Amino acid sequence: MNNSTVFPSRGPVFLPKKTKIVSRIPGSDVSALSAGFPDLENQTGLSGLSASANQNSKNDFFSHPVKIETKDLCFYYGKHQVLFDNNLRVPEKNITAIIGPSGCGKSTCLRALNRIFELYEGQHATGEILLDHKNIFDRDVNLLELRRKVGMIFQKPTPFPMSVFENIAYPLRLHFRLQKNELADRVEQALRGVSLWDEVKDKLGKSGLALSGGQQQRLCIARAVAVEPEVLLMDEPTSAIDPVVTLKIEESLMRLKEKYTIVIVTHNMQQAARISDYTAFFHQGHIIEHNRTEILFTNPREKKTEDYITGRFG
Repeated sequence: MNNSTVFPSRGPVFLPKKTKIVSRIPGSDVSALSAGFPDLENQTGLSGLSASANQNSKNDFFSHPVKIETKDLCFYYGKHQVLFDNNLRVPEKNITAIIGPSGCGKSTCLRALNRIFELYEGQHATGEILLDHKNIFDRDVNLLELRRKVGMIFQKPTPFPMSVFENIAYPLRLHFRLQKNELADRVEQALRGVSLWDEVKDKLGKSGLALSGGQQQRLCIARAVAVEPEVLLMDEPTSAIDPVVTLKIEESLMRLKEKYTIVIVTHNMQQAARISDYTAFFHQGHIIEHNRTEILFTNPREKKTEDYITGRFG
């Protein structure tokens, strides 16, 4: 038997045999989802996830220290509102995935978390975004320090038009006073952290723009982690990268979450299932559901969530 399901908008997905959506929605005919949770029954001790499992996950969710919290966050492009009273908790030193159809506000939410939207005229936010319980919209917040603490990786790689070495060294000089040998060590450490050192150690003097797309994206991640952030925001960082390099980046993120809080926007359901600890589903500017990833993918509370992750729309 071919253990696969065809999602209307996403093609065939191969399923772990014991993994299934346990639908709590009357009349639902959902049978399976490739959420990447083999032996889920053994992990939970249940033959299927139930409402009590959802309650347990909720209690577990709030037991983690919260690194970032949005309170009644609204966002506007001019007079056009795109986020509506969003409340989101991001647990510390975990990976939180944000999923949802195009135009639902995922990237907008991400760009609010370090106020990078303020670089663009006509955009504004209301509500609160708390970083370690401090509102980042307070007047005494230093934007340079905020963006050091909360780094950003974009969908398209954005290396500086300078050497590989200087791509990492430049922000280090901006934020720290380092001796020459210390600077070189920090550059190497950052590149090793994203599995790039062995590929570029003989090309440190060459332009970062000469690297392949996947190498450029890892260079940008290395540049972000070099300045010792507390949070990494990632806006579809692997969407234009081949599967081999995508795997390298995902492996790097699994290591990096031991030190950093990571929020990643992705359209890739399998990626969200593989690497995230928590997932938030956005739709039309609203957070429809937010839970532990294995719960959201296998036993969603909301029918709209189930319809999206099974490909009925999106």
